[in-house]
Amino acid sequence: MPDIGRRGFLGAVAGAAVASAAGGCSSAPDRAADPVVAPARGLAHVRPIGDGSTADTGRQPGRLPPPERLEPGQRPPQFVVFSWDGAGEVGDGLFPRFRGLARDHGVRMTFFLTGLYCLPESRKSLYRPPNNPVGASAIGYLADEHIKETLRNVRAAWLEGHEIGTHFNGHFCSGPGSVARWTPEQWESEIKQAVSFVMSWRTNTGFTDVEPLPFDYRRELVGGRTPCLLGRGNLLPAAARLGWRYDASSPGGRQVWPVKRQGIWDFPLQLIPFPGHSFELLSMDYNLLANQSRNSTKAPPAHYPGWRRQATEAYLAGFRRAYETNRAPFFIGNHFERWNGGIYMDAVEEALKRIADERHKDVRPVSFRQLCDWLDAQDPAVLEGLRRLRTGEKWTPGR
Repeated sequence: MPDIGRRGFLGAVAGAAVASAAGGCSSAPDRAADPVVAPARGLAHVRPIGDGSTADTGRQPGRLPPPERLEPGQRPPQFVVFSWDGAGEVGDGLFPRFRGLARDHGVRMTFFLTGLYCLPESRKSLYRPPNNPVGASAIGYLADEHIKETLRNVRAAWLEGHEIGTHFNGHFCSGPGSVARWTPEQWESEIKQAVSFVMSWRTNTGFTDVEPLPFDYRRELVGGRTPCLLGRGNLLPAAARLGWRYDASSPGGRQVWPVKRQGIWDFPLQLIPFPGHSFELLSMDYNLLANQSRNSTKAPPAHYPGWRRQATEAYLAGFRRAYETNRAPFFIGNHFERWNGGIYMDAVEEALKRIADERHKDVRPVSFRQLCDWLDAQDPAVLEGLRRLRTGEKWTPGR
């Protein structure tokens, strides 16, 4: 596994493809120019929780209207979920860049926050990772200023209608301490620690110049994605006990309508066409990197233009296959990383713009939580009919 920065990631094989999971061309913007942060200070209802790291601010702004129920024979909308693993802002401006893009195109996203991104390294002894030394982390810790920027962007993202999920904490993908070996009880400990780091960042950091997160994370947190897509078999019992609504950790899913496993919606990364190849790959930026540059994050720049186009077309091929056939929800995973010159950030930006284009009718770019709301509102018999549609099988009014 190469050294790929502070946020770490996976390598697995799907069919003939190298399949992995793990997120640019903008500089960090002046925070004072961010149009979202300043107005957010005028929230009418703010009730601090605990040490004031978080607050109850009432109903989330920008929430979508209550979901409607499909009538039998009615064509379903095309849901698309853009999600981000880690969701840390480390001074490269990627978090605010994609928040701005989402605002411009009416998109809601899911940000899987890594709990350790709220904990300074000076307090790492508070983290007790299962089967690993106290304070250990495969991805390191953020500098204080980057913790502040992460908190500010998470706050703004929620106020813009996005979902804050979890990417857990230490990102252990190999060895005896790998998340693949964790028991349900250890997963529950990891989740509770992630919640604690978010709910107590003010005590742990001592910051006084950052506003509280405007939500109770104990209620906000209803799903996540495991490091390297590992360990979900034992995660699910723990997630069910904690009342989670979905899990987005399964690799290699087909583009079909989702099912519940152990009472939890299963939202897998999906195999999508890989232009120029006979095999498919997972719908995530690191999988594209793994296949294009064999895990190198700094390949020769001469490759970048062609790879950027190929990455964009892979996302669009996955979208078109769903949109033009069975309308199965389409999931794209990302990291805030400038791998290979930032081409994967550019690719997902271009794909988002084209997917959200007004010429595509009935397209709904939503968060995983919002997709859960819609699915839970549907007639089970109607959903079962949709599930019978295979990948690429065209929807007809009788289905």
